Parts: sequence; structure tokens; C-alpha cells
Amino acid sequence: MAMRVFTVFAGLLATVLAANCYPEETLDQLEKEGIERTVEGQAVEERLGTINDRNRELRDAYESQLKLVQGLETYIELLNQQIEGQVEEVDLLRRSITDVAVLERQVLPLMLKMINSLEAFIALDVPFLRAERSERIDKLRSLLGRSDVTVAEKCRRVFEAFQIENEYGRTIESYTAKLDLEGASYDAAFLRVGRLGLLYKTVGSNQVGYWDNHTASWQPLERTPWVRLINQSLKVARQEIAPELVHVAVNPSKVASQ
Repeated sequence: MAMRVFTVFAGLLATVLAANCYPEETLDQLEKEGIERTVEGQAVEERLGTINDRNRELRDAYESQLKLVQGLETYIELLNQQIEGQVEEVDLLRRSITDVAVLERQVLPLMLKMINSLEAFIALDVPFLRAERSERIDKLRSLLGRSDVTVAEKCRRVFEAFQIENEYGRTIESYTAKLDLEGASYDAAFLRVGRLGLLYKTVGSNQVGYWDNHTASWQPLERTPWVRLINQSLKVARQEIAPELVHVAVNPSKVASQ
């Protein structure tokens, strides 16, 4: 506004000065020229105002884009940090894969030795559930050769087999199976007392006996009182009667000889 007033004043001043310096006939021409200069000054002022507005808009746009660039730079810096972390993780995974491959080459032979040891132990152990335990060994051997089973699962199954064998030593159990005795085969009920005692009673004939670890053979027992004691123990093992103290000698031969 001040610029515009100054422009108008300058035009009028130029007209007054011209009126004092020139003849009267030129006053109209001078006035006309003053008005034209005034109009031109107003036009220039308007253009300057437009330029200033445009400059202000450009400055605001520049500041806005500058903030956007700064935000992108911060975002890129964070991405670079993430990429560095992912590269380190990839390197760690590669080293882990290499370690796993080395571990597999060491663990698989070790598991095979464990299975062989377990098989030898079963062969020397009290002969209870021989078919079931031998089948478990065969499955473990077959499992080691499978490519669709992880090493972790193979280890778990081998340790599970050892745990099962360990549990046999502190439990009592009743089961039925075939008994080869003196060239004949019988259906028999077996009573296992941990690994300390294994007794049998044939079905029908009620023959009773036990496994003698010293001779590695089945030895007969007198029916009295062993049939009654073994029947009672079998019922406890099958949970057919309430748990109670049962009288079954670990080595019946010593009891029979006393």
C-alpha cells in the first residue's frame, strides 16, 4: 500500500514540476504521461506482489520437501541398520547350518552305537517282552536311515527307548505271551517285578516257575504255595484288586531250598 501511494505521489509530483517547466499546451500531454506512469507503476507493483506470493509458495514447498527428504534420510538410515542386522543373522544361520552338518556326522554314529548297546543289553537282560523290545530296536535302526526325519526326532526316539528300559527296573507288570518250555509252547501269564524277578503261570495247567539268571533258563516251582502267591501278585499288577503288599521271592529257588 505504501509503495502504491509513493508511486501515485511521484506521478503527481512529476506532473506539477512539468507544469512549471513547460508551456500550458503541453500540460495535458504531461498529465497523460503521468497517469500512464502511475498505471505502469501500479502494474509493476501488482507483478511484484504476484512474484512475492509465488516466491512464498515456492519457499513453503521447498521447506515441505526438505522435511520430507530429512524424514526419508532417517528412514533409510534405519533400513540400513536393519539390513546390517539381517546380514549378521544370515551369517549366523550359515554358521549354524555348517555346525549342524558337522554335528549330524558325529551324532548319527553315536546313536547307532547306543542302539547296538541297547540291543546287547536286552539280549543279556531278563527275557521279558522280548518281541516288543526287539521290535523297538528294529524300528530305531530303520529310523536312522530315513531322510524325512530330523536328527532331533531321531535322538528323541533313541532316548525314549532308553527311558522305557529304565522304567522297567522300577515297576511291576503283568502280561501274557507264549512260553517255550521243555520243547512245548504254552500260553502263560508273566509277572515281572522290576528286573529282579520274572515268574510265570501257564494258562489251564497252572504250571508255575521263574527265570533263573544264574542258569539263564526257566525253572519250575511247586504249585503250593506259589500258584496262590503268583495269582495274588498278578491281580495287583493288573490293578484288579487294591494295591497291597505281596509276598513274591526275588529268587524262589533259595526260598524253596530253605
